[in-house]
Amino acid sequence: MAAICVFCASSRTLDRRWLELAAETGAELARRGHTLVSGGGCVGMMGALADGARAAGGRTVGVIPQALVDLEVADLASDELLITDGMASRKTLMVDKSDAFLTLPGGLGTLDELFEVWTTATLALHAKPMVLVDTDGFYRPLLDWLATLADQTFLKPAGLGLLLVADTVPAALNLLESHLT
Repeated sequence: MAAICVFCASSRTLDRRWLELAAETGAELARRGHTLVSGGGCVGMMGALADGARAAGGRTVGVIPQALVDLEVADLASDELLITDGMASRKTLMVDKSDAFLTLPGGLGTLDELFEVWTTATLALHAKPMVLVDTDGFYRPLLDWLATLADQTFLKPAGLGLLLVADTVPAALNLLESHLT
């Protein structure tokens, strides 16, 4: 099947429901036969995601900068752990290793990764599908603001349309799978 990169939070202080969402996402990826590509962390949603995938028999690939390995937050249980020299090379390698992208709730790092793959898609540097999981309207304010960018022609409607949105993880994976070439 496909290598699906999942962007999500690595905070240790999140509400339990976000950790459960991440664990279920990892498990669903594994049940569908996909390989999980992640930021290589073992904490927060990122750790729950990888643990969920492995618990369901899935393969995990973590991509993490040496600085985070030094902070002892690396997912050493990954089937493959790739260590980079920095955050920029981490994102590049995650894009190279992935066939599609799924974004769960998260903060600045998650948004940075989402906007990186979305921007490069609008520049036709890749044609890999991207789905934003808008659980409980988490991303609704951002999506509304992005629509105003298109209305004001700061973002072309075609670029806006590259980011697919789903309310649930199963729906998001169905969308990704239908757009994989």
